[in-house]
Amino acid sequence: MPTTLRRTPLFDRHVAAGARLVDFAGWQMPVLYEQTGIRAEHMAVREDCGVFDVSHMGQIEASGPQAPALLQRLLSNDVSAMPSPVGAPAGGAGAGEAGGAQYSVMCREDGGVLDDLLTYRLGADRYLTVTNAANHTRDLDRFRAQAQTLAGVEVTDRIDDYAMLAVQGPRARALVQEICDSPLPARMTAASGWVAGLEVLVCGTGYTGEDGVELLCRGDDAPALWDELVGRGALPAGLAARDTLRLEACLPLYGNELSVARNPIEAGLGWCCKEGTGFIGSQAVRAARADGPLEKLVAFMLDGPGIARQGNPIVGGGEVTSGTLSPCLGVGIGMAYVPAERAAPGTVLEIDVRGKMRPAVISQKPLYRRGK
Repeated sequence: MPTTLRRTPLFDRHVAAGARLVDFAGWQMPVLYEQTGIRAEHMAVREDCGVFDVSHMGQIEASGPQAPALLQRLLSNDVSAMPSPVGAPAGGAGAGEAGGAQYSVMCREDGGVLDDLLTYRLGADRYLTVTNAANHTRDLDRFRAQAQTLAGVEVTDRIDDYAMLAVQGPRARALVQEICDSPLPARMTAASGWVAGLEVLVCGTGYTGEDGVELLCRGDDAPALWDELVGRGALPAGLAARDTLRLEACLPLYGNELSVARNPIEAGLGWCCKEGTGFIGSQAVRAARADGPLEKLVAFMLDGPGIARQGNPIVGGGEVTSGTLSPCLGVGIGMAYVPAERAAPGTVLEIDVRGKMRPAVISQKPLYRRGK
């Protein structure tokens, strides 16, 4: 029997705007809008302001006195380093109080990556972790299983309680600030506040390589918030532009650059792994760091025509994980795992793109940076 696709609270807005809808991790999501297209949506984020519906992402709340211990066990980063909202009560943050935001990975015992996650500290003992849509159920089960050994923590599935909008681009923060009742939180912090008269968790995070915020609100409030943002000039953007933007910024995508077959050291994510915390998989990650990876994740630019795609083999070893045509750079770009001894910037690669050998050059990350 076919599975019914889930719809975000903004589904009707996408249909009205002429979105091309696709199945993404069990959700009916806009890949692009017919009246604009990928390039226009991409460039709006690079030059002005775009807004994405990312309500398909999952949320897991961990609360209680042993919530930090649970997250320290599950997540690779040092949760204790996340600042609590200033003066926040145990139950959560008040308007304008900023708590920490932190990127991490969740590993198996062997170091394989189960997911990459963002966690927001909402109070002294209250945290909200955002999961990738395809991994949410598995992540939630893992949170609950580990919580069973800790008496003072409650794990709550919040995927049905939030809609999530990403407002990204050079004008994004100014646009949102115009309708926010308090100063926006700085990058990698989060604070609750009122945006367009609606209660919103405002997060200084994003997945585009540009400045901006991510807004979590009640599902019923999402259409009004979307309308306000679009009415002020934020251009609706779909999943395709989100992918080209994150590739120019060399941000990994689970299922492409990250998987249980790869450890965070291979993926270049050793910076978010603090083995001293004893997280699940920390011993394997420590060993991988000490031994050095056999392969490394690199970014590349094609030297000539063509677009490499996930799965394209590389002569001499390695494989492309993601590839696209860069709207900003005008050439094919991508990321790939290659043997560690051939991972230095400037190294020339030969990529087999559907039987044609396409030369590429390993480049410094990110591939695109404003003013570069």
